[in-house]
Amino acid sequence: MSEDLYRSYNSYLRDLFGCRVQKISLDAGLSCPNRDGTLGSSGCIYCNERGSGTGAAEESSIGAQIREAKAILRRRYNAKRFIAYFQSFSNTYAPLPRLRELYAEALEDPEVVGLSIGTRPDCVPDEVLDHLRALSAKHLIWLEYGLQSAKDSTLERINRRHSVETFSDAVRRTRTRGLSVCAHVILGLPGETSEDMLNTARFIAGRDIQAVKIHSLYVIRGTVLHGWHRAGKYVCPSREEYAATAGDFLSLLPPGMIVQRLTGDPHPSELVAPSWALEKRKNIEAVHDHMRRHRLRQGSAFQG
Repeated sequence: MSEDLYRSYNSYLRDLFGCRVQKISLDAGLSCPNRDGTLGSSGCIYCNERGSGTGAAEESSIGAQIREAKAILRRRYNAKRFIAYFQSFSNTYAPLPRLRELYAEALEDPEVVGLSIGTRPDCVPDEVLDHLRALSAKHLIWLEYGLQSAKDSTLERINRRHSVETFSDAVRRTRTRGLSVCAHVILGLPGETSEDMLNTARFIAGRDIQAVKIHSLYVIRGTVLHGWHRAGKYVCPSREEYAATAGDFLSLLPPGMIVQRLTGDPHPSELVAPSWALEKRKNIEAVHDHMRRHRLRQGSAFQG
């Protein structure tokens, strides 16, 4: 069990609502300034045209996506309540009236108890945060910001087109409004050492951040990273290397921070490498094994 090693997202939600709560991943058909030409770029090196999305927005409304997912999640997990997770691309990157409509449609369902909104830290104007603060009076609201690394040279290398300070500013403005923040990080980025990755953990630990999602870097077909991998310019870490870094990463975080994710979750038809990225359960078990073997727990190396 993970409960003795770190504070899991499932246990946090169960404590909050008293029942099983599941996230529903949604595709709102939005875009990203790093892909639509606004920043003069074709995107991050690991991101394909789908932007971690499903393409569901082309066929289904937000309400329809929620209804379909609820039926599946009820059967699989006996879920009673749901979080609407706007996942694909940057889900604050649209005019406020459009965002109001999307968020309202998700919250129309009485079993949807909140929103989790994935976006970039350079895409959160104050007016959007003010609207989300208003929604938080009756609903659980989370902002999920892609940091990926706390090293600016790495952000340049992976073509993020924002700085670490941009992330810090977004966190400050979000927390001023009482909204919860989840930071996304990627382990195994090109050029990063283990110490670089652990410094990202230390950076997150020193900020007013409520949760973290840890992703493993994997190579998706048709991306810039795919070209680097094919040319031998990028070599994927082994499962053992990833598990060791992820376990050490968790030990540096504050004990109360929520761990929403421990590894990546690629689509099988898109994955080029590493093949072990498809074995989610084994990957999580490898992190647990490393932590137990080295007597680590979340917060055991935290210096507050």
